[in-house]
Amino acid sequence: MTSAHDDKPSATEVGNYFISNYPPYSFWNETHVPALLERLEQAPPTDVGPFGVYLHLPFCRKRCDFCYYKVYTDKNAKEIRAYLDALLAEAEHAASRPYIAGRRPVLFYFGGGTPSYLSIAQLDELFTGLRRIFSFDATEEITFECEPGTLQESKIAWLREAGVTRLSLGVENFDPEILEVNNRAHRAKEIFTAYEKARSVDFPQLNLDLISGMVGENDANWRDCIAKTIALRPDSVTIYQMELPYNTTISRRMLDGEEAPVADWETKRRWTKEAFAELEKAGYIISATNTAILGPDVRFRYREALFGGVDLLGLGVSSFSHLGGFHAQNEHQIGPYVDRVERGELPILRALPLPDDERLIREFILQMKVGLIETAAFREKFGVDVTERFAEPLAKHAAEGHLRVEPERIVLSRDGLLAVDGLLPDYFKEEHRGARYA
Repeated sequence: MTSAHDDKPSATEVGNYFISNYPPYSFWNETHVPALLERLEQAPPTDVGPFGVYLHLPFCRKRCDFCYYKVYTDKNAKEIRAYLDALLAEAEHAASRPYIAGRRPVLFYFGGGTPSYLSIAQLDELFTGLRRIFSFDATEEITFECEPGTLQESKIAWLREAGVTRLSLGVENFDPEILEVNNRAHRAKEIFTAYEKARSVDFPQLNLDLISGMVGENDANWRDCIAKTIALRPDSVTIYQMELPYNTTISRRMLDGEEAPVADWETKRRWTKEAFAELEKAGYIISATNTAILGPDVRFRYREALFGGVDLLGLGVSSFSHLGGFHAQNEHQIGPYVDRVERGELPILRALPLPDDERLIREFILQMKVGLIETAAFREKFGVDVTERFAEPLAKHAAEGHLRVEPERIVLSRDGLLAVDGLLPDYFKEEHRGARYA
């Protein structure tokens, strides 16, 4: 798998990806699972730090043509109930392990799939079970991903009452024809209805997702999307540049000979750069490679935790964990996942231990995606001067205009930030460069 995030104009090709972790997933394997399970039987150190929980809810009304996540569109109510039972059973199994027992999550993230696909009754069962297993006393953020067409007024009110603090709306585009040609389930009218209802119940943070490079997008449409976004004034805006891993519908069509139906990288970066410029004029702050926030008090604690290397327990089919110095991923098919949980097992498919140097690289490259590295924090945590550890790639990227190295900071330029995934492999260990990513 290769990344097209270099600095030259290039077509969006099958196999493009953004870097979300390190080392690459292809290095994770089943041989390390026993060592991880052994680690979970040990109590954490006294200075273990924060703890968060991610829950994967893999159900959708439709599968978007660009989707590469583990989702199911064919499950009935009985099958969904069986999955939720397994999800809670897995949570209970995990919470009984000495490494996790008694720890109070500072955040919960409900991702998918489409978490808002669930009915209120199903959500009530899920939240009630989670509150039985985990303490919510220390929880600072509960993020819940939504598809606008699944957000009835009663469900929005229920989510707010249940404690959701950050509602993330998967808008992607405002144009009805573009939504249809990309096989999105919702339509433009539902976006505004859902947003208005969500605002009326006063969620602390409303996030709106857009995608730069959907099939059918053009300059005029993109400008209209940004104008409509600014008019709504969400608390944060996330802009994804279209990626095409091998398992998307668009990728399969391209492998069968269809010409790339999405914009090239130069165009996607230009659109994202233009969007950031307009958002900044409207009072937003660019806080990461794909995120603008409305003022310094708006925080995304899940991202902070993920990029900062804290313990995150992933629950559900195909979900990812980072626990006790190990990476892990659950079974990636729903049948084996449910079967293993019902047998009383933790359904971990593959894992990887991280030596200190790989932990340092992981946190460094993920924080590069924020555009700002505080070098003192790495000296304090790892005892390493990252400007010396990564002197060669930093010098290269500084010469290219992608970043500048200051006495206590590394700061990416806007162009460097928008092309950051193409820079990051230069910071990998030699054996991880050029390898298959997933």
